[in-house]
Amino acid sequence: MTTVKLLDDAEVDAIPAVKAVFDDIRAVRKSDFVNNFWRGLANDPALLKRTWEGLKAVMMADGALDPLVREMIYIAVSTANGCTYCVHSHTAAARAKGMTDAQHGELLAVIGLAGQTNHLVTAMQIPVDPEFDVSSR
Repeated sequence: MTTVKLLDDAEVDAIPAVKAVFDDIRAVRKSDFVNNFWRGLANDPALLKRTWEGLKAVMMADGALDPLVREMIYIAVSTANGCTYCVHSHTAAARAKGMTDAQHGELLAVIGLAGQTNHLVTAMQIPVDPEFDVSSR
């Protein structure tokens, strides 16, 4: 159950700062759909705007990582953080950007393996090899 109200379109339209962000979300995504994450953030217009601007800067700007890779990284981090909503949201976004079933399967294998080996190395408290320590270079 949500801990905040999810603003509907009528409530959004009554708050100019929120309406401006929702209009931008719709324009950038070329869709009338605004998902529940943004509807919850709309309770705090400044946080909504800051978060949307940050997402655009990281996930939508030109860069060395292509958009699909960014979405797949987001899925992995969301899995590690236990955020079911973000796993679903960014899996849908990755599929919309062309992620195949085979790529998704490999991603899940990497996530599972990384989780296992991360826990093992943490439990054993293995020191970092000097060859891996870039701070000493």
